[in-house]
Amino acid sequence: MKSHKRLWLAVALAAVLVGSLGLRARARQAEEERDQAEHSQPALTIYNGNFAVVRQMLPLDLRPGVNDIQFTEVTGQLEPDSVMLRDPSGSRLLQVLEQNYRNDPVSPEMLLSLNEGKVLDFRTTQNGKEVIVKGRVLRSGWAAGRSYAQPIVEVNGQLQFGLPGQPLFPQLGSESILKPQLTWALRTDKPGAFDAEVAYITGGMSWHADYNVVAPEKGDTVDIVGWVTIDNQSGKTFDHARIKLMAGDVNKIQPGAVGGMRDYNAKQAAMEASAAPVVTEKAFDEFHLYTLERAVTLHDHETKQVEFVSAQGVTSQRLYVYDGAMVPNYYGWSYENIRNDHSYGTQSNPKIWVMQEFKNTAANHLGMPLPKGRLRFYRRDSDGRLEFTGENLIDHTPKDETVRVYTGNSFDLVGERKRVDYKVNVDQMWADESFEIHVRNHKKEAVEVRVVEHLYRGPNWQIKLRSDDYRKLDANTVEFPVKVRPDGEAVVTYTVHYSWN
Repeated sequence: MKSHKRLWLAVALAAVLVGSLGLRARARQAEEERDQAEHSQPALTIYNGNFAVVRQMLPLDLRPGVNDIQFTEVTGQLEPDSVMLRDPSGSRLLQVLEQNYRNDPVSPEMLLSLNEGKVLDFRTTQNGKEVIVKGRVLRSGWAAGRSYAQPIVEVNGQLQFGLPGQPLFPQLGSESILKPQLTWALRTDKPGAFDAEVAYITGGMSWHADYNVVAPEKGDTVDIVGWVTIDNQSGKTFDHARIKLMAGDVNKIQPGAVGGMRDYNAKQAAMEASAAPVVTEKAFDEFHLYTLERAVTLHDHETKQVEFVSAQGVTSQRLYVYDGAMVPNYYGWSYENIRNDHSYGTQSNPKIWVMQEFKNTAANHLGMPLPKGRLRFYRRDSDGRLEFTGENLIDHTPKDETVRVYTGNSFDLVGERKRVDYKVNVDQMWADESFEIHVRNHKKEAVEVRVVEHLYRGPNWQIKLRSDDYRKLDANTVEFPVKVRPDGEAVVTYTVHYSWN
């Protein structure tokens, strides 16, 4: 009896082991199929400068000798000299004896131009019936890939602008193509079937970032949502593509310039960066890569948006800045010219700027490098609705830096600046200048205004008299922080002494 129990237990354990092995095998197979699917997906790295690097897999079965290969899954703005074809496994050498790129796919305009001087049938409707009208195409109105004029067609001995109906074209010739294409003459040291990788740079793709900043009815603790907008005007749809976005100032020589290494950094950045399973950001070389969390289909002539950052409870600060000197641009003026102009810098600007700033830190619920883009500000009204309160652009902002943007001018704060005294002694090379600056607050709460003054008459200066403390911002700029009570006014006065000996 005991032997039967032991036999039964052994059989059960064997069944469990076989089942476990089967589950593991199926899991490995599913993982391999998943890896194979990702491996076959097109991959894009899109840059801010209206270009992208494309990587696609191309199944090849090469025989000994020269192989003629045609590849039509390319964009209409491919840069032919950027194309790279390789065996990603590194097990075989591919020698490209010749490469050709054609981007003149068949279109009605192109076919019309190919039939200039010929008689074509045109389908049209007369008296409610479909009829065929013959006409000689004297001018197609299309050349070099674009329309330049209306077509001219001769019908029954008379000329007319425009087509008399829908043209019916003869059969296509063997040289006509329906899509842009690459063709290669290839030779390899190891014939056989394998998956090659095609990589190239293309124009017609761009991306940019947009940020929506939402503030409550009162206070400046905000929520921030960042979107990336991808625009595909390349002439090709990418189905289930893995997409990365490169942020940074990547140097790219414009078309027409010459340079053998012109795209090295762009290619290397796209081809060496590994995929990530979630939305991530990482530093790469001197730039930053943002990887979309899932494969997406990017249709030709499509704009797609993806959320890439979301932060709640971000502490921000509103700043009021009064830069009251309305100084026109005097190009080419020296300090001597400025000193000799009695009225320089005496015009007043009444507007007080509204600025918003926040720290891009992990402690402030951010801390992610922010690509350049548009920053839009909204504030929630008492009825709960959002109202737009201003926008501006930010540059690429690393983590732990401060974002500060101008969002508009204050309605209830007014500045007034006037010069009250001016003395100059040319022989002794000095000048004294005195100003009186008024800041009026028509709000129901007190505010702090930063009064900024530019000491522009010479590099050597000293503030002799002042009504308030100031901060020196740079060699020629000071700032007076002043508190202004509700429905009140603050007055800042100072005298600056210049010398140029």
